[in-house]
Amino acid sequence: MLIAPSILSADFAKLGEEVEAITKGGADWIHIDVMDGHFVPNITIGPCVVGAIRSHTNLHFDTHLMIDHPERYVPQFLKAGSDRICFHLEAAQDPAATLEKIHEGGAKTGIALKPGTPVEKVYPYLDKTDMVLIMTVEPGFGGQKFMADMMDKVKAIKEKCPQMLIQIDGGVNLETIGAAARAGVDVCVAGTAVFGKTDYAAAIHELKEKAHEALL
Repeated sequence: MLIAPSILSADFAKLGEEVEAITKGGADWIHIDVMDGHFVPNITIGPCVVGAIRSHTNLHFDTHLMIDHPERYVPQFLKAGSDRICFHLEAAQDPAATLEKIHEGGAKTGIALKPGTPVEKVYPYLDKTDMVLIMTVEPGFGGQKFMADMMDKVKAIKEKCPQMLIQIDGGVNLETIGAAARAGVDVCVAGTAVFGKTDYAAAIHELKEKAHEALL
């Protein structure tokens, strides 16, 4: 199980230090939530912030675009240092073309699904994407309750495409990560479960331990 702390829950006044701290603490990826106030009811950061923190870590930058017309912004986020760009199926006018644009830029891809979107909608793109992100809360704000029924989507994708990398985002903590591990989740985004603790290394370790224990 990979843990990708979401900087949405970090202290933005010292973001570079926060990124360094989770890197030293054993994070696998760094999850970057980008929101535009249109696709979701919140506004977060843009490419300039991604570029500003790039020099603070060599970890995989997992950029999650919760924005309308994501294809328009792919070049900027690639230039800023994103290693993976994940966009919402519901927001892209041409998902296949957006995936191709990201791949041509040298980055990995991901397609995200909101809770209300049927899992079958992503099936036509499973041979074109590197990852599927199943939202386990309504996208927009951190600290929401984990939607356990979304694990059915995870299982459905794993059954259809066993090698597909699956990530979940929303409500991941010590009480919910076990269910994610049993369902076949490969990467868990964790916000307050990491940044809400005083010891980031201990928080990340405990999450991984709980995921491991669930599979025994």
